[in-house]
Amino acid sequence: MLTISNLTVSVDDKAILKGLNLSVPKGEVHAIMGPNGAGKSTLGYALAGRDGYTISADQLSWDGDDLQELEPHERAAKGLFLSLQYPVEIPGVAALTFLRTSVNAQRRARGQEELSAPEFMKRAREAAGTLKIPDEMLKRPLNVGFSGGEKKRMEALQILLLQPTLIVLDETDSGLDIDALKLIGETINGLRGPDKALVVITHYPRLLDYIRPDRVHVLQGGQIVTSGDAKLALALEADGYDSVVANA
Repeated sequence: MLTISNLTVSVDDKAILKGLNLSVPKGEVHAIMGPNGAGKSTLGYALAGRDGYTISADQLSWDGDDLQELEPHERAAKGLFLSLQYPVEIPGVAALTFLRTSVNAQRRARGQEELSAPEFMKRAREAAGTLKIPDEMLKRPLNVGFSGGEKKRMEALQILLLQPTLIVLDETDSGLDIDALKLIGETINGLRGPDKALVVITHYPRLLDYIRPDRVHVLQGGQIVTSGDAKLALALEADGYDSVVANA
């Protein structure tokens, strides 16, 4: 279970999250929604351990491990994956090289044997096929010149290969056309399982047409102000954040 208790996060002495509480059991998908500036991306960065964030919490743990005690690469080895709203470009590093290096680094950290080149290529091509990623795209420098949809599919490929257990998706629907959105949604739905928890951060309910959340939380002013089932997302779309928060 992901357990967050009284989480505060500041950047340059400005408080962004102010005593946030959240629990996400394994096997569930929780959506975090809220207006711009509510602190949604900050929550993802705090979980991943991004530099420059001053963090305190009574509890910030995943599957019994205290995330506050772990470096970002250690959190990744424990199963945490953060899908970025704006994936970075890495010139000079082929996507396949990046993927194989990442997969084997995590396998070493977990005491597992590294994948041979043929075994990795087999897995990578099978996963890429499900996402309609051509071989040519795998040979290009990571994300360089990729469209928004291609970058998101590349992140989905990373998830399929790394097999994280705590998956945090920050604005995954950003830059996607309707076909890409459907494909990514189907891929994410395929990740559901009793050993995984998913946190989907989004502005708009359209992604939730494809990824049905077990719980929806509204983040505003640095705190979760109301929670509900999937119907809450529909209420947000119909009435807007101000109305829903006022009623809460």
